[in-house]
Amino acid sequence: MGSGTVLAVLNEWLPPDAVNLLLVLFLAFLIGLEREERKAGAERYAFGGVRTFPLIGLIAYAIGFLSNGDPAAQLAGFVVVALFLLASYWHKLSSGGLAGVTSEMAGLITYVVGALVYRGNFWIATTISVAAMLLLQMKVALEGLTQRIAPDDIFTFTKFLLLTAVILPVLPNQPFTPFQINPFRTWLVVVAVSAVSYASYVLQRWAKGQGGVILCSVLGGAYSSTVTTVVLAKRAGSDAMPAHLYSGGILIASGMMYLRLAVLVAIFSRNLAAMLAPSFVVLGASAIGAGWLWSRRGASIHQEPAPEPGNPLELSAAFLFALLFLAMLVATHFAIEYLGASGVYTLAAIMGVADVDPFIMGITQAAGVSTPLHVAAAAILIAAASNNAVKGLYACYFASGPTGRQSLALLATLAVLGLIPLYF
Repeated sequence: MGSGTVLAVLNEWLPPDAVNLLLVLFLAFLIGLEREERKAGAERYAFGGVRTFPLIGLIAYAIGFLSNGDPAAQLAGFVVVALFLLASYWHKLSSGGLAGVTSEMAGLITYVVGALVYRGNFWIATTISVAAMLLLQMKVALEGLTQRIAPDDIFTFTKFLLLTAVILPVLPNQPFTPFQINPFRTWLVVVAVSAVSYASYVLQRWAKGQGGVILCSVLGGAYSSTVTTVVLAKRAGSDAMPAHLYSGGILIASGMMYLRLAVLVAIFSRNLAAMLAPSFVVLGASAIGAGWLWSRRGASIHQEPAPEPGNPLELSAAFLFALLFLAMLVATHFAIEYLGASGVYTLAAIMGVADVDPFIMGITQAAGVSTPLHVAAAAILIAAASNNAVKGLYACYFASGPTGRQSLALLATLAVLGLIPLYF
């Protein structure tokens, strides 16, 4: 039975104001009860308990009733209560030691709850009361959380909010220039790629020191398979661990690339996703499964610490990605206009040398507009295959020896398999 139904039943038996007063007393009593428990464990002065908080709630309701809901009168009552709570806090400070202001803030919330009940905002009043009680009860857990989260992680999350909640909403959502550049969609691409990379980054930080090379390959592939390949290849070159462990991990990272691309393409182009998702899922799952089996060949997996992930939300990197994305839009436009499909395919093969995300995201925006869907799908497959081949060369260069040769062979095979969907 919902709260609205309960109040409706009570209103049949009691006057409306009586029901409202009971609700104020109930919610304020719960807040006061929580504070009373804290007060019992305090060694010095602590404000309020099971009597004080209900009284504050009643004051708020009474002021609303006497003033007929006049906001000025309710605000004046809020100020008076705040002054009393300030005097309480000053007394707490004068008693020496550390002095928290939580109880005083709970008192102000109780006043607001009483005012909300008078105005008939029962759901808001109840929700605020429950939220306040949760925050008060979770003191130890929340304070412990601050010990587990590094300042760099907080700063990184703040930059993510800057990318998403501050910059994105103010950009115009309409195309400009003959290249149909949409600032909002351009930055939305940056946000989507950053979000996928940031999620992988957070998981890597939480799993730091656990899971070893295989977990690093899975999470790193979702972050950037090219970076993960280079990192693992460098480690293999200076490590005595079995070659098949690192080469298998490198193949897993490239398998994760296909799954990552399937998600990103689906976000921006359902038509392209319908054409590519089946191939990408099969290629990704096959590469991950084969890489895992290869890494276990002849021995159990060694749990080496995973490399420390890089921060994917550097603002300079975000702006650089946006510029590369715009450059790819323009380049794709000129390629299809002057060189046709072959020009787009050549551009796709060239872009595999570096990060393919800007090119592939640019193709998703051009698909069906300046680039035919089948050309866009083929270009994405070629770019991914080219990137796999280049990563094999990177691994061979940085790792050399058995790891480099195995990685090159595995990634070259994946690149060839990645081109098979072109014939269907």
